[in-house]
Formats: sequence, C-alpha cells, structure tokens
Amino acid sequence: MDSSTALFNQLKEAQPFFVLAGPNVIESEEHVLHMAKQIKAVTTKLGLPLVFKSSFDKANRTSSKSFRGPGLAEGLKILEKVKTTYDLPIVTDVHESDQCEAVGRVADIIQIPAFLCRQTDLLVAAAKTGKIVNIKKGQFCAPSVMTNSAEKVRLAGNQNVMVCERGTMFGYNDLIVDPRNFEWMREANCPVVADVTHALQQPAGKKLEGGGVASGGLRELIPCIARTAVAVGVDGLFMEVHDDPLNAPVDGPTQWPLRHFEELLEELMAIARVTKGKKQYKIDLAPFREQDSADVPERVKDHIIIIY
Repeated sequence: MDSSTALFNQLKEAQPFFVLAGPNVIESEEHVLHMAKQIKAVTTKLGLPLVFKSSFDKANRTSSKSFRGPGLAEGLKILEKVKTTYDLPIVTDVHESDQCEAVGRVADIIQIPAFLCRQTDLLVAAAKTGKIVNIKKGQFCAPSVMTNSAEKVRLAGNQNVMVCERGTMFGYNDLIVDPRNFEWMREANCPVVADVTHALQQPAGKKLEGGGVASGGLRELIPCIARTAVAVGVDGLFMEVHDDPLNAPVDGPTQWPLRHFEELLEELMAIARVTKGKKQYKIDLAPFREQDSADVPERVKDHIIIIY
C-alpha cells in the first residue's frame, strides 16, 4: 500500500474526526513552524489525526494589492521544512494544472479551491500526482456537483478523494451553510469535510479606506457551524487557525484564535461521540400501534418528556 492510500485510510477511519488546520497563508518560515508546533501539540494531546494546512499563494484575493504569500518555490520549501521538522502531512491548494506536479512532491493532500471545483484539467492533474485530492464545493454549486467532481478524480486513476463544504452564496457578500449538504455530499462516496472558517466569510463585504474592498467574516459563529457539522457526522474538519488573527494578512476575520483551539476541539469531540450522524436513520412508516411503544428501548423511555 502506498503512503497516500495509507494516509487516506487513516483519515477515513479517524474517530471521531480528523483535522486539517493551520494559518491561511504562509507569512514567514518562522511563523509557520511556530503554528505547526502549537497545533500539533493540541491535536496530539487530544488524539486527533492532523494534516497541517497553509497556502503558498492566495491567487484569488479580492484585490490585486493584497498579500498573496511567498509563491510556489519558496512556499513549498517552507512546507517541506514543516513536514520534516514535525513529521506532519501537509495540505495546500493549487490554482493551475502546471503547479500540481511540484506540489505533489511535498504535499500529501492537494486541495482544489472552491472557485475551481469543476475545472476538469486541474482535477485530473491533481489526481495524476497520486496524492489525496480534497475538493472544496463551489459557493455557486449544489452539493450534487461534488459527485461529478470526485468522479473526475477517480476516472483519472486516483481513488483517494475527499469533498469539502464551505458555504453557499446567499445574496451578495454573504454565505450560508446548509446542513443538508453534509448529508447530500455523501453521495460522492468519499469522506466529507466541513470548512468551518471559510464558511463564515462575507466575500468582498468589508470596505477599506481608499475605496477598496476585502472579505469580512463572522468569526464568532465558527463554533456554531462546527457544532452543526460534527453533529451531522462529518469525517473531517478544516479550520484555519492563527495566533494573532487581528493582524493576519489574509482572512483575519475568519481565522480561529490559537488560544481557543483546544477548547473548541474538546467540545466538538464530545458532540461527535454522542451523535449518530454518520449512520443512516431507519424510518419506519408503518401505521403506529399502541403496543409499538413497548418496543421503545428503556434508555429512550427514560428521556421521554410528558407534556400535560
């Protein structure tokens, strides 16, 4: 079994879920190494499989004047150092087909940005690296689209594919997370990931001095979306984490504070362990009979509330 398939199987079998986490973009080698150390310490303590995330280039920034990152060559060099220093698998995104080969030599998971989830050539190029491919659902797409996107990767010869929900456009400058999507995206027959930070973006919703715009966000609702996702029974959580989110150069309003990372994960693990979200509910539509109440398990009867 090759290393990509081994990692893919480990993530699929993770209980209660796996984590893709890190700062949105590589700000410096020092910062990324610091974040990797801190994030790994938390997930190791909690027993959660971690794939470290950071981007070498944010090619779809709102403004051409915005910070994008160190670029492909320098960024991959830094991510490789993170990988070897802390023995961590890496996930990072690509924007063009010709980036995939180089990224595949370092990253363990190649991420397809939401805007590009239907780009066949990009999906095929990512698939041909043999690495796990994580496809984010476009903000403009129905969940059924992800079945086709995942199939493009499989038809290119790579069975190691995941799909990721990150919100749906809701009018202008806002996103909404429809919990039904977590269920419907399972039709892609692969692990389902919830991006609980980008899902709270408000695209181009923040006006800047001088007339420009940037993405805003609703950081305070990240726990709400994360609780919903694990209750529904997602396989993995994608979460951007920062030690100083107010001064983060990219997506500061939707990065979760490092100081609260462990606290939130502990709560989410507790929710995930009691939910039956990963199991299909068997609904019996036969006419109800009075004696059917005798079939209710004792543990359920204990929680029945009688309303007078």
